[in-house]
Amino acid sequence: MRVLIALGGNAMTGPDGSATVAAQQEAIGRAMEHVADLVAYGVDVVLTHGNGPQVGNLLVKNELAAPVVPPVPLDWCDAQTQATIGYMILNALDAALAARGVDRRAAILVTRTRVDADDPAFAEPTKPIGRHLPREEAELMIAHGQAWKDMGARGWRRVVASPEPREIVDAPAVARLVRDGFIVVAAGGGGIPVVRGRDGRLRGVEAVVDKDLSAALLARQVHADLLVIATDVEHVYVDHGTPRARPLGRVTAQELRKHVDQGQFPAGSMGPKVEAALRFVETGGRRAVITALDRIEQAVTGAGGEPVGTVVENRA
Repeated sequence: MRVLIALGGNAMTGPDGSATVAAQQEAIGRAMEHVADLVAYGVDVVLTHGNGPQVGNLLVKNELAAPVVPPVPLDWCDAQTQATIGYMILNALDAALAARGVDRRAAILVTRTRVDADDPAFAEPTKPIGRHLPREEAELMIAHGQAWKDMGARGWRRVVASPEPREIVDAPAVARLVRDGFIVVAAGGGGIPVVRGRDGRLRGVEAVVDKDLSAALLARQVHADLLVIATDVEHVYVDHGTPRARPLGRVTAQELRKHVDQGQFPAGSMGPKVEAALRFVETGGRRAVITALDRIEQAVTGAGGEPVGTVVENRA
């Protein structure tokens, strides 16, 4: 079985959201214990991950150093965090596999995601990233070509486009590495957003690609049997936050799509995860699961006999 696992932010930072080096290493170490268990079970694994806090840290460095060193573009930040997080994952996963006596190696692939240059998201950037700044500090960054928005009492915050992912450019390399026996870490943070110019060349753009939507696309491109979106809750809930709240277990894509159309899943929380699961299944994927990180082994292997998490399939 080939499984793509999309690791959420809880797998990359401390319980309180801390992104210190120690907190990141500890969180990633815990996550890789679960991944190593799957590999030991005989599953071929491809990993993707978030990078929000890490990119946020780099943006702060950009802001503080802007009077002295020109800030680097956002696609560079994406590339740097892919490599840094991938490096930590490789070390943690190597150790977890060795502890289980499993002779498998992992590889990190700095990955590009193609988006359309005329995607409507570029016309009006709305995705907030980084920290809030006073107006005078934001104006310095605006002078460097960035878009910032007045967020009221909290100050100004940078906004970027979040275009639709169209192609994981380096998916063939991921597939080849998997065939050669590697556990592959790819498309971190949704991938480095690039557009193809009229001359056929790719160039980076100032954007953020949703990591879950990219994970669904990569899963289809590498012919994964199963997409697992690991988050901090065991199930997706409908009527969340009301007395009628209930968890979704096994659900058809058709039923889940109806819940989406009813506005059940906010764009800022569970919405992209649900949409990613649906896209994977609706485009031919066998099954998608959204569940807590510590339940992914059961979700993939079926240990215990009962379905784990919210399981999305085409059939009833």
